[in-house]
Amino acid sequence: MMQLPFALDLSGKVAVVTGGGGVLCGMMAKAIAASGAKVAILDLRAENAQKVADEITADGGTAIGIAANVLEIESLKAAEKEIVEKFGVCDILINGAGGNHPKGTTSKEYLEKVDLAGAVEGVTTFFDLDPQGVSFVFNLNFLGTLLPTQVFARGMAEKGNGCIVNISSMNAFTPLTKIPAYSGAKAAISNFTAWLAVHFAKVGIRVNAIAPGFFLTDQNRALLTNADGSLTARGNKIIDHTPMGKFGKPEDLIGALQFLLNEKASGFVDGIVIPIDGAFNAYSGV
Repeated sequence: MMQLPFALDLSGKVAVVTGGGGVLCGMMAKAIAASGAKVAILDLRAENAQKVADEITADGGTAIGIAANVLEIESLKAAEKEIVEKFGVCDILINGAGGNHPKGTTSKEYLEKVDLAGAVEGVTTFFDLDPQGVSFVFNLNFLGTLLPTQVFARGMAEKGNGCIVNISSMNAFTPLTKIPAYSGAKAAISNFTAWLAVHFAKVGIRVNAIAPGFFLTDQNRALLTNADGSLTARGNKIIDHTPMGKFGKPEDLIGALQFLLNEKASGFVDGIVIPIDGAFNAYSGV
């Protein structure tokens, strides 16, 4: 059984983790299972969801892996039907599905006049951003949080109790260079978290978010590290602006997650976003 920062009894609870086949949300799913909840891991790739479910089961927990697309309501409804049949109504929802796309990303941090002279192969300026790529990023992050909430929060509302944790990001506080679509989408998640907290306040559902700083994951490893393990220029810049001088480990998210899921500890905590970032957001750069 994995080691948790502190004891939390979630026995009798049913948790759903979207994007649960990934590094960070997979760790969250394992922590929730280690606290006694039955966990449904949803991921676009069935094999990724099942891998995490198998690891939880091997560790003595209870979990199932389900292939689901957070952008398709019927896919989510089918997943919810299976979860209710096997585990019961959802008590905890972790909206972890999200991500970026190259078509919503610029090649350079700054626009320079030379970039206006004409198209350069392999260089994407702000003016070259693909609207479909930008839409994909917004939909994956924002609609990919809204739709699962529509499907899984109804049962919470009907029984008058539930907890939702969304996944925001550092770039929701201050946009990071090169990734306007992802920065905007995560800012929307923070705003949506506050909106949901107010909207659901009368039906017993608390809604909060965590905002991870920089963690090495499958999505960003090639951007932040070289093949030999050394840091890229962007990786070095991040470390230089993280006062604690390191990347986060997936385990670093667990304490805040447990706090938000613990009704005795955070029963009056609603609508907040917690940075977990080694002081990145607090640092002015000077």
